[in-house]
Amino acid sequence: MKAPIEVREVNIPEGVKIEVNDGKIIVEGAKGKLERILHHPKVEIKKEGNKVVIKAEMPKRNEKALVGTFAGHIKNMIKGVSKGFTYKMKIVYSHFPIKASVKKNEFIIENFLGEKSPRKAKLFGNVKVSIKGSDVIIEGINREEVGQTAANIERATRVRNKDVRVFQDGVYIVDKDKGA
Repeated sequence: MKAPIEVREVNIPEGVKIEVNDGKIIVEGAKGKLERILHHPKVEIKKEGNKVVIKAEMPKRNEKALVGTFAGHIKNMIKGVSKGFTYKMKIVYSHFPIKASVKKNEFIIENFLGEKSPRKAKLFGNVKVSIKGSDVIIEGINREEVGQTAANIERATRVRNKDVRVFQDGVYIVDKDKGA
């Protein structure tokens, strides 16, 4: 039997302002502003006082899942504009010293496994990447952009055509501070 209604509520903390217009969610806070379109014909999102209510009447399994997904996205947007997200990565090498740098919207890895041409990773969205010694710190207010940038950097240093048990060089994610 189907549940007659599926409801999730997301509390809005002080210092965060949210607007909901036809599936478009705008969240503003101390760190910045995020916009996102969350739309489905059977899922209703509205702001009631200091809460955002996500509701689906007579939901099927798909709509139930979307209610939870939309609530999770809104929570991540609130965390992002109030605290931000930080991923920490470590540059690891045992054979050839890796030189990393940031130019415009690219992360450049030089001398990876002694290769002549540098490897490049795209910085996704509006993120700030800083390099301190062998540590790479990625900061931003959008969790998906920060995570995708970290994944791009990690993927750019994938070891090909060698034994990965011996050649463990690369840039790896060591810590994800998800805005606690």
